[in-house]
Parts: sequence; C-alpha cells; structure tokens
Amino acid sequence: MKVLVVGSGGREHALCWAISNSPLCDKLYCAPGNAGIADVAALVPIGSEDVDALVRFVQDNAIDFVVVGPEGPLVLGLVDRLTALGVKAFGPSAAAAELEGSKGFMKDILAKYGVPTAFYERFKDPEAAKAYVRKHGAPIVVKADGLAAGKGVTVARSEQEAFDAIDDALVGGRFGAAGAEVVVEEFLDGEEVSFFALCDGENALPLASAQDHKAVGDGDTGPNTGGMGAYSPAPVLTPDLQDRVMREIILPTVKGMAAEGKPFKGVLFAGLMIMRTPDGPVPKTLEFNVRFGDPECQTLMMRLKSDALAALVAAADGVLDSIDLRWHEQTALCVVMAASGYPGDYAKNTEIRGLDKAGAVDGVTVFHAGTKRAEDGRVLSVGGRVLGVTALAPTVAAAQTAAYKAVDALDWPDGFCRRDIGWRAVGR
Repeated sequence: MKVLVVGSGGREHALCWAISNSPLCDKLYCAPGNAGIADVAALVPIGSEDVDALVRFVQDNAIDFVVVGPEGPLVLGLVDRLTALGVKAFGPSAAAAELEGSKGFMKDILAKYGVPTAFYERFKDPEAAKAYVRKHGAPIVVKADGLAAGKGVTVARSEQEAFDAIDDALVGGRFGAAGAEVVVEEFLDGEEVSFFALCDGENALPLASAQDHKAVGDGDTGPNTGGMGAYSPAPVLTPDLQDRVMREIILPTVKGMAAEGKPFKGVLFAGLMIMRTPDGPVPKTLEFNVRFGDPECQTLMMRLKSDALAALVAAADGVLDSIDLRWHEQTALCVVMAASGYPGDYAKNTEIRGLDKAGAVDGVTVFHAGTKRAEDGRVLSVGGRVLGVTALAPTVAAAQTAAYKAVDALDWPDGFCRRDIGWRAVGR
C-alpha cells in the first residue's frame, strides 16, 4: 500500500515509525512531517489543515490509505472528502468528529446514552452561566465549546475564577467562534487516565491505557501544557476497570453514535477520571478526543507488537472483530523535551545535538515533534514540545531510568523537561 500520514507532531512520528515496519506498507508519505519523520517517510510540504491540497496529493499520487493524525483536519472533513473519492482513511467523519469539536455535543451524547460523566449545562448567555455557577459553587469547570488548542478549559477554584472564564469566552471573545458557547460542569476529583479504543462504526477494540502529565513542572506544578510526558500501561486502570470502561463508556458511545446516524470510525480517546468511592473505584468520562493523544501515542506504538497498519485498515474497513492485538507487557515511558519558555513564549530555531547518542540508549526511541532540518543538516527546534524521548523496559522505574539517560545524552541548552515522569506509577 501507498500510505499518507497527515500531521507533524510526535504522535505522527510514532505512527509513521510503526507503519513503516508493516509489511503492508510499500511507500510512506507524511504531510508536512518533521526532521525525525524524514527518516521513515517522504515528507510532503502541505499543511495538515490544507484539505484541498491534501486531497489533490492523494489523487495525483494514487495513495491507497490515509491516516489522519490531528483533530483539525478531521473536524474540517478530510475523511469525508477522501471517502467520497473512494480512498480509505483512518479517522472519523466531520459529523462524528464533533465528539471532540464540540464539548456540548459530546456531553449531550453522553447524557442521552447513559454514559457516566459530570453533570453540566450549556450556555451562550454569560449571566445565565454565572447563575449556574452560583447555584453549584466552586470548584467548578468552565469549557469553551469548540477547539481551542488545549487552552479552553478552566478548573475554577473560586466562583470569581469561573465568572472570569465565562467572561473571557462569551464577552471578551478570547477563543473566537470556539468560545461562542461554554459548557459549565461539575468538578470531578480523582486520578486521571487516558484510554484508547479502535472503532469501526459498530465494534470497538480496546488498545491500552496511559497516563499523561499535563502540568509543566515537577510535582504537577505550574500551568497546563499539551503534555510533558506519559507512560503506558497506567496501573490505576486495572483489567476489571478496563472491562467496565469498555462496557459503560466506549461501547455505549459507539452504539449511540451509530444510532445518531454518525457512526464513529477511528480511535476514540477517552479522558477518564477514576473516582474513589466507598464501593471502590468508579470511572467517569471527562472528555472524548477523536485521535491519538500526544504523547500517549508514542508509548502505545512502542508497546504494540501487532501490525499497526493492519489494525488501522481493519478499523476503516469495518472488520475490527477479526483483529486480535498483542502488546509488550513492558512499560513504555515518554519524556517530552520542550523549548525554554513553553507553554508561554518559547525559543525557536535552536540547535539540538546528541540525537544519535540519545537514540543509542538501549530500549529508547527519540520521537520528533517540533523539529526541522536546516540546509546544513543541523536539527533545529521549531515548536513548543520538541522531542519525545521514549523508553521500553520491564518496569516503570527501569523505563524512567533509560529515558532520562537518553535525555541527559542530548546536547540542547535551550530545552527542558520534567524530571518526574511516571511518578504516580513507581512502586505501584
């Protein structure tokens, strides 16, 4: 097959790395890709949200299968355009991608089909939203309805903080059209975990759990980011809890979307809160995403023994019930190297050295996210999150040790990382 992966981040590098190892893959392209992806795929200089140009490339190059990495082109309908041309693609239609594109739509689906989640209401009127906050008190969560680049969620510790978030979105227009409506919902307290399942419109196949580290600083301090590291599996999601998540959350959502006439194909990424109750742990749904997480994808691809491309094609073909996935029992742990200043203003075009030395550490693969190769061959940083140093080892502690050994082999004075990725799982 001739395969095109759309995107340029660490998630897409991990997908390209896994797909390039498939005997089904004859030629692999990535648009637009990055310096690391260039080692396993031919780079195509087309932005991930330039749907018209992507469709032309697919037609001109007789691409057999397209894997869409980020949510933007999914919400814009790239899969719909490809399907209309008879080209297979991995990812949901624009209608199904509303599970991520609109938090209000997602919450309405959960409520309609009995999927456990926080209580909520949707608002376009700021005074009505504030009255709801006063009724329920703080802590409470305010979310911009649409895609806001990960910046649209406020966990308000006081009513005033919630009022400010409401005004930012509905009065100040901070998020543009994405903030024209807000969801105000109950604050859930517990342990967060990410869970992934492949879906083919009718069936769902569990992948694996992972735990992300959102805060920029050690000990979960500082502002939230797109993710400073992750590990898989997450010990908090026991086999019994995973079965419960499939039964109570994933499958009802897949069946519900089919009943709505919006069958979901692709990967369903459930952000879960594991609540501690007198009757034991209870999973509730914080959010759905309609693509792999980043950096969770890096850990999943490292652990996957089976042919990744075959599994993605089966999801697109509607035959997931014929697939059986095998996983390494080991732990994969990813440490994100970010540019100084991230998640605020950060340095760009700084040179990264020592990549070969870091990649030579036993069990380690260095996935690129925000990188480009200069004309003279140097690798430069061009994003906020720049590298995902990922290790596979028998235990969390061993994976942690290997990943940080590779981090320390890098020569990049303008980069930084958290030094405690995996702390929740060490010793569990």
